[in-house]
Amino acid sequence: MQKITKEDLLNSGAHFGHVSSKTDPNFKDFVVSQKNGIDIINLEDTINGLEKALNFISSIVQRNGEILFVGTKKHAKDVIQQEADRCGMFYVVERWLGGTLTNFSTVKKSIKRLHSLEKEGSAIFEDLTKKELLKLNREKIKLSDQHRGIKDMKKLPNAIVIVDGKTESIAIQEAKKLEIPIICIVDSNTDPTLCDFPIPANDDSIRTIQLIINEIVNTIVSSSKKDESDDNTPVENSDKAVKGDKKDK
Repeated sequence: MQKITKEDLLNSGAHFGHVSSKTDPNFKDFVVSQKNGIDIINLEDTINGLEKALNFISSIVQRNGEILFVGTKKHAKDVIQQEADRCGMFYVVERWLGGTLTNFSTVKKSIKRLHSLEKEGSAIFEDLTKKELLKLNREKIKLSDQHRGIKDMKKLPNAIVIVDGKTESIAIQEAKKLEIPIICIVDSNTDPTLCDFPIPANDDSIRTIQLIINEIVNTIVSSSKKDESDDNTPVENSDKAVKGDKKDK
């Protein structure tokens, strides 16, 4: 499989960070220089971070593990949904609901309610007035929007892939609390130590997000195919690994 090169990242604008005044102190080691007041991210670090993340993701998938993709910012939504669908994994592209991970038992009840509302011929709809039917339909639409991408998720994910640790700070907090490994595309304004597998890169460039997420999904797909002939045991969340075009801004 062809791997992402430094030139690919350069062409996507992955090296453009935020203005230097916003640089997170823990990100400074990933900054190679500044240009016109903008951080220039060391793409060698990007490639190294991505390689570590891919190796970890491959090990998760080969043991029948499940991945949750999270990207609610405008630049990431479409990419996350399309790529997560391509590899059959779960995703969150609307607002992150507090407790999605830490209060998953309640989320499952809400998802169960959604399934019952989506079921044709359900007894729920019998002998109701037009007003009551309209109310249930509104509830179904609301729950469908809230749980789009995770309504078939029956257990907590074995790892979580995030675009923009700053935007998805609540998701990161919940994953850390539950010791779910975090893979994250982090820009220069974000603390890379908050995740287990930081991938330093421009998180505002659609082309960069597409490039990196596409590579992650390619790894999931190839690892799944490789896994078909193997005898596997489900992976547990406790198998925690050691932490390893700003033109659009």
